[in-house]
Amino acid sequence: MYNSKIIGLGKYVPENIVTNSDLEKLMDTSSDWIIERTGVEERRHVVKGDGNGTATMGVKAAKIALERASLKAQDIDFIVFATMSPDYYFPGSGVLAQELLDIPDCPALDIRMQCSGFVYAISTADQFIKTGMYKNILVIGSEYQTGGLDMSTRGRNISVIFGDGAGAVVMTRTENNQEGVLSSHLHTQGKHAEELSLIGPSTRRWVPEIITKNDPEDISYYPNMNGQFVFKHAVVRFTEVINEGLKKTGWSSDEIGLLIPHQANLRIAQFVQKKFGLSDDQVYNNIQRYGNTTAASIPIALTEAWEEGKVQPGTKVVLAAFGSGFTWGSVMIQW
Repeated sequence: MYNSKIIGLGKYVPENIVTNSDLEKLMDTSSDWIIERTGVEERRHVVKGDGNGTATMGVKAAKIALERASLKAQDIDFIVFATMSPDYYFPGSGVLAQELLDIPDCPALDIRMQCSGFVYAISTADQFIKTGMYKNILVIGSEYQTGGLDMSTRGRNISVIFGDGAGAVVMTRTENNQEGVLSSHLHTQGKHAEELSLIGPSTRRWVPEIITKNDPEDISYYPNMNGQFVFKHAVVRFTEVINEGLKKTGWSSDEIGLLIPHQANLRIAQFVQKKFGLSDDQVYNNIQRYGNTTAASIPIALTEAWEEGKVQPGTKVVLAAFGSGFTWGSVMIQW
């Protein structure tokens, strides 16, 4: 049985920077309030007409990852595309990426696990490589979220957090079972599904129903989050699933070279850092610059950390995420 390892990384974020001061002009909020509660100072938003969408941003990141992996798009055997903001209700963004990359025929799988999407996608790709079914897999996390946010005072608790962007990695097989992805750990708890959700439009509330009602107070098509409830569960699940990975690999927290948490909230990341006694050099956060890019947040952060030289051969890397579902997971990587 093979192991899987990452051999190329890439990221893309829109050029349009939206600061907290910019949001103060749209809603009743303040930069200090946003930073205190989330850690976000600025984020990137797609501008209508700039050519960016979920698939196109993912492909821009993927092309960088492919170049760094010294592979052509046609060398890819399988695409795993993680997003909660697909270009269409159907088909998924994975098939659009396959076409944009000019790959004649390649299976593509969409992962709809929201904030945990990239962790689930890496785990899925790892299993396909371990069994020998595929050799080179492109894993993309991409989100165009800002077109679906309520950018008014009514929606400020959510809209100030999120941003747009994409990250991608190329994974391949290795016969060295001491490197690459050593373990992954995935969990769900559906009883809390509506604590962090977007209810409509959906098969429960199809578009004609919403259009017929034409109710300006109907906010079911905007994201809903019970912030305090999510926070309390996130810090517990992050801790549990990282401990699960440490137990499986036999690592101690001191051995972690870099923890890259899903960029949900800086306070969550700081709580987890303190819980494990990690130094600032052992945890990578960039939510200050990009906000929460959901399934894209881990690959964007991982790419930046690698570009900054924080990920070297031999580095023990931990990826961890918690989000809507509730879902959570971790991946332990020996670089």
